[in-house]
Amino acid sequence: MNITVIGTGYVGLVSGVCFSEFGFNVICVDNNKQKIESLKKGQVPIYEPGLDDLMKKNTDANRLKFSYDTKESVKNADIVFIAVGTPSKADGNADLSYIYSVVEELASCINKHAILVIKSTVPVGTTKTIKQFLLDRNVDIDVAFNPEFLKEGAAIDDFMHPDRVILGIENKKAKKILSQVYRPLYVFNVPIVFTNLETAELSKYASNAFLAMKVTFINEISNLCEVCGADVNEVALAMGLDKRIGDKFLQAGPGYGGSCFPKDTNALKSFAKEFGVNMPLVEETIRSNNNRRNKMVSKITNACGGSVKNKKLSILGVTFKANTDDMRDSPSIEIIHSLKADGAKITIYDPSFSEQAKNIFNDVTWGNNAYDTCNSADVVIILTDWFEFRALNLKELRKRVNGTLLIDLRNIYNVKEVEDSGFNYCSVGRAFHI
Repeated sequence: MNITVIGTGYVGLVSGVCFSEFGFNVICVDNNKQKIESLKKGQVPIYEPGLDDLMKKNTDANRLKFSYDTKESVKNADIVFIAVGTPSKADGNADLSYIYSVVEELASCINKHAILVIKSTVPVGTTKTIKQFLLDRNVDIDVAFNPEFLKEGAAIDDFMHPDRVILGIENKKAKKILSQVYRPLYVFNVPIVFTNLETAELSKYASNAFLAMKVTFINEISNLCEVCGADVNEVALAMGLDKRIGDKFLQAGPGYGGSCFPKDTNALKSFAKEFGVNMPLVEETIRSNNNRRNKMVSKITNACGGSVKNKKLSILGVTFKANTDDMRDSPSIEIIHSLKADGAKITIYDPSFSEQAKNIFNDVTWGNNAYDTCNSADVVIILTDWFEFRALNLKELRKRVNGTLLIDLRNIYNVKEVEDSGFNYCSVGRAFHI
């Protein structure tokens, strides 16, 4: 089977590489010629553990190719996946211009026997609109929708061992062919759910909005814990042991960020209103999460005695989560900029060495490792829960810093362990231990 994936961003590149690992012939297409030339040389433009090795393996096996020629890449394709971005517009709605630009181009060159599958996250009704868009141009092909549920930092495993695969289809032909695409997953008993287009489209937004609400809920519980004497980690443990709730996304912290939750909650709120439906829970989730960053700035400032002016702050981790170089809507952006505006002197270390981050924080000092970054610091602040921060030698770290304050916005340490190392420990949803 020949598969063409249009768009070599996070979703498109991971999907294309993994489809080739399934044994299919895959061409990944992008109109960015520089990116395509880099990919041909084996250079992976995103930070995703294991992706470079898997890409090389399948390129060497001649199952995976890269091109910027859409027409040539789709002429023999049995399935064409569209995986381009749908960023938020100023009003919160999804910007579909990239998708329609691709569809417009495909109208003149796609194989009439191919199936077009939208993998980009799109508002309910978009896939049918794309179908009509093509019919208006005398192109009558099957169109389907296949949302992605990839976690950055664990995307390959998510693709190869997913919780489920959702496929929005319109007929038996599409079902038969797409069943073959995901046939390699049957050995793992992965649920393959076939449904209509609208249900598949909404399932993506509903899933992300619900997870965003879980993150926001435990953060609001952490606010209560700090004033009533409870420990949010233990509250989350008690909640998570209930199988109806589960323990995922119940880690208190500085709020959600990244490429999906902020964009998708805003889009869900916006297109629901177009259907005449209000989403107050989603709206409150967005508001609460936006306020979370300011609350973290206040927490840091209060822990520092009411002011950060002229204080040397060493920041460990700035990407929105561990195991990625993605800075999109990372809580660290507002937090660090606010601390800078209040007069703090900032030194940063992030294990991804993200170029995105260096462009965003171009007026700070950058460290090469956690320990050197903390030399002579007044305060150490953990913003992202990278694994290498979980086993720091705290006693060694304490020797390097001038101050005694460790602020951990990810709760990755045991309170007693930090106290025994000589630090005063400020975490989230737990008492401030001095």
